[in-house]
Amino acid sequence: MDSAGFYQEFEVFSKRTDTSPLQYQFSLLAPNKDLALVMAQENFMRREPVADIWVVKRSDIRKMSLEEKHSLKRLDNKDYRNTKGYGYLKKKWRQYEQEILDEKEIMSWGGLNKSEKD
Repeated sequence: MDSAGFYQEFEVFSKRTDTSPLQYQFSLLAPNKDLALVMAQENFMRREPVADIWVVKRSDIRKMSLEEKHSLKRLDNKDYRNTKGYGYLKKKWRQYEQEILDEKEIMSWGGLNKSEKD
């Protein structure tokens, strides 16, 4: 058996804690999945604490084809669902309050207008 067929490519993922998300780490070459796991463990024992390691044979990972990726694009315009923020509302509300709280408005709170007092 030649060396090109002896080794398989594996992808290594890890979790720092039991509740943290899985993160991609690196690829490695190994003759089988058991040795790939041992090699991944050896790598992490020297570097950082880890709660879990996943080793996946690269050929077992399926990615989307170009045609399938096109299906992810939005077919219609639903930009109204994307919040752009409401930062402008504070300024708009301040303008509204200033328009309402003019002198006539404030004087009317007393019950009589200035012209009615005279």
